[in-house]
Amino acid sequence: MNLQSGWQSEFEIARACLEWQVEMGVDEAICDAPIDRYALDPAPAPKILAKVAAKTAAPAIAADPVAEAESLAAAAHDLDALAAALSSYPHCELKLGARNLVFSDGRAGARVMIVGEAPGREEDLRGRPFVGEAGQLLDRMFKAIGMARDHPDMARALYITNILPWRPPQNRDPSLEERAMMRPFVLRHIELAAPDILVLMGRISAATLLGTSDGITKIRGQWREVAGRPALPMLHPAYLLRNLVAKREAWADLLNLQARLRTNP
Repeated sequence: MNLQSGWQSEFEIARACLEWQVEMGVDEAICDAPIDRYALDPAPAPKILAKVAAKTAAPAIAADPVAEAESLAAAAHDLDALAAALSSYPHCELKLGARNLVFSDGRAGARVMIVGEAPGREEDLRGRPFVGEAGQLLDRMFKAIGMARDHPDMARALYITNILPWRPPQNRDPSLEERAMMRPFVLRHIELAAPDILVLMGRISAATLLGTSDGITKIRGQWREVAGRPALPMLHPAYLLRNLVAKREAWADLLNLQARLRTNP
């Protein structure tokens, strides 16, 4: 007979019996002789009691990421506070793989606020939205109608942000859950920046803020409303780099925007 095996078997039986007694409510062992427990040093609870407590503890209530985002965003009293709230937000795992929080660029308080989709590689490295190849095209597009992110005249300046402040892996599309978590922050961002007009740059931006499933090619150039402000969906510059013929439609949308600004100075 294997003595070690037999001892292990007896030990397992004894431990199982003890666990069963604890689960039945036993909380004290009665010895043959009385024990003055007041004279004993306090000892930590046995591991077995900790295990039983863990099993019987009430399950933790899962956090609601969107509700928490709404609460944090509403509490932000200015743009710096909003950036800090985003940085501390614990539920979006994209931040774990990102190098930088990409919050905004341009001049806060500008008449036109551009809301893009998500940072790419260059944006993640530099911590600013629209600085890669698509961003350079964006700058040229708005320069054609006399506007720029650093224009000294606030009437011609631009303020730029994205739906997501962190780069998705491999530049994949943001998931519906990620967009839902970030939407309260974007809406609060719009309130604090207080632009006259929004430009929804790209499919993800338009779908997230308008709540529509229509493609961007279908709704581009059509004035909508977001957060009580006129909003113009436009084709993303990255799309224009892949579809050169679509630049004609982008130019028409820019002229549409320019006319709206002139009509409502």
